[in-house]
Amino acid sequence: MTSVGSVNGLAKTAATAVLPKRFHAKVDVRWSDMDAFQHINHARMVTLLEEARIPWLFDDRPTAGLRNGCVLADLHVRYRGQLRHEDTPLDIAMWIQQLRAVDFTVGYEVRANGAALDSPPAVIATTQLAAFDIDTQRLRRLTSAEREYLAQWKGE
Repeated sequence: MTSVGSVNGLAKTAATAVLPKRFHAKVDVRWSDMDAFQHINHARMVTLLEEARIPWLFDDRPTAGLRNGCVLADLHVRYRGQLRHEDTPLDIAMWIQQLRAVDFTVGYEVRANGAALDSPPAVIATTQLAAFDIDTQRLRRLTSAEREYLAQWKGE
């Protein structure tokens, strides 16, 4: 079960820059997401990131057209702490790090349920997504509506 909401950025400290506007998704951890060491398996973490991204980009949004053609071009995941089944639902914060003509990069911070938004995330990740035309098998430019929607989530 995934629930979603949006939260504007918080100040890192009283005297530093404000974080970008972030979309927050609550994603449940399944028992099958755990590995032998009782923390979330890497492959399953990538799936949880995808589950968080879907309602933000594909559900009744200006970017819903990407459902018909969007490819993952690059992925980076850094683990800063363990996440376990009891940390469910995970809070996955997302924003746009880079926005270009045919692609964009999503930044992620993953925290355990109940963790303060200004606490260090357990997982930091990025995915580069590219708009793709399935019929022609070529990249396509993002539409102006897609770009406008994504731009509102862009970090400084």
